[in-house]
Amino acid sequence: MKLMFISDIHGSLFWLERTLDKVAEEQPDQLIFLGDFMYHGPRNPLPEGYNPQGVADKLNAYKNQIVAVRGNCDAEVDQMLLDFPMMGDYTLILFEGRRIYATHGHSFSMDKLPPLSPGDIFIQGHTHVPVADVKEGIYVLNPGSISLPKENYPNSYGILQNGEFRVKDFDGDTIKGILL
Repeated sequence: MKLMFISDIHGSLFWLERTLDKVAEEQPDQLIFLGDFMYHGPRNPLPEGYNPQGVADKLNAYKNQIVAVRGNCDAEVDQMLLDFPMMGDYTLILFEGRRIYATHGHSFSMDKLPPLSPGDIFIQGHTHVPVADVKEGIYVLNPGSISLPKENYPNSYGILQNGEFRVKDFDGDTIKGILL
């Protein structure tokens, strides 16, 4: 099984379309969206190709393949445009004998982990900074942001497959990685 993690679209149809090209290339079994779908937020600039309605339309075409959580920039009005649920603060995924706690990162975060067991996986978005590390025996991961990366990182997404998590840029290079 192959999971693809996508975070912090912030309304960029331009970067979502590039990500969907990567979906076609990567062929994941599930798409896990870690929040901040359509609104850019008051602290961020408008991303390239800002088009929240276009983002909603594109995402709805993948509704049967998406597992999603709410980001701090998401609201009920966003849910009204989407054909899949995204208002939960987190979701738990069982994957290859491991528990994955997926959230946006504005409630529980790498600095404030939820109750997890050693070997479990915690993945968040929110910071727009890729992470692949271990903290207190918990794998802590972040795919970065597809539209508004920070700290000089490129636009990125995450792939979890065969006991390995990789953050990849849109040239196909691995930015960060960790064996689980």
